[in-house]
Amino acid sequence: MPGKHVPISFGSTKVKPPLTQPGQRIGIMGGSFNPPHDGHGLISRTALRRLGLDQLWWVVTPGNLLKVNNGLPPASERMELCRRLAGGDSRMRITAFEEDLRTPYTAATVAFLTRRYPGVQFFWIMGADNLASFHRWQLWRDIAMRVPIAVVDRPGWHLKALASPAAQWMRRSFVPEIHAAALGRKRRKPAWTFLTGPLSKSSSTDIRNARPREEAGSEEAEEVIEAAVPRLRVAACR
Repeated sequence: MPGKHVPISFGSTKVKPPLTQPGQRIGIMGGSFNPPHDGHGLISRTALRRLGLDQLWWVVTPGNLLKVNNGLPPASERMELCRRLAGGDSRMRITAFEEDLRTPYTAATVAFLTRRYPGVQFFWIMGADNLASFHRWQLWRDIAMRVPIAVVDRPGWHLKALASPAAQWMRRSFVPEIHAAALGRKRRKPAWTFLTGPLSKSSSTDIRNARPREEAGSEEAEEVIEAAVPRLRVAACR
């Protein structure tokens, strides 16, 4: 049964995700966003448009257990960069409520949201690079059984993602891209789709590695945001 062994910490009333209303379709895109880049923006806009989402939450995590977190900037700094990249789109909500959940696990976050807001249809949004390693996430099957998943293509990851253990496990529940807007309208789970659209070769890892650690910092991230915003405006008009 989904959630049976999920390490959920409901925290206190201090845990305040963005406001929702029953009947809304809300995408959740989690990550360290260190730093955010135009790939995140393209994934967001593709998901908003193709899935007919009311909101898409950028959940800025305290840290990613599959990555080294040394030197991770404070969540407040990463959230500000995400807001700038979102470019004032009111459908994109930047939040760090996971810090108050006191758990780093996506499975716990998804369980918390679906229990607190049973009238909201949530979707887990991720890039194809994340699908390739999804089977390494704690209780990844539980995530798939709780919410529909939309995977957005990333350069160089299309075939690897579709051949991944998680994609093979979910193969019978695949929803063709042409029917993506219907994802989540039936109660059958798991359910997932693979979305294609404008691509960006940007990578947080590559951006961080572009300069020696001692030279990298907020100034570099500012440059990334300034360069990304015009490209996202053009992509949004396609």
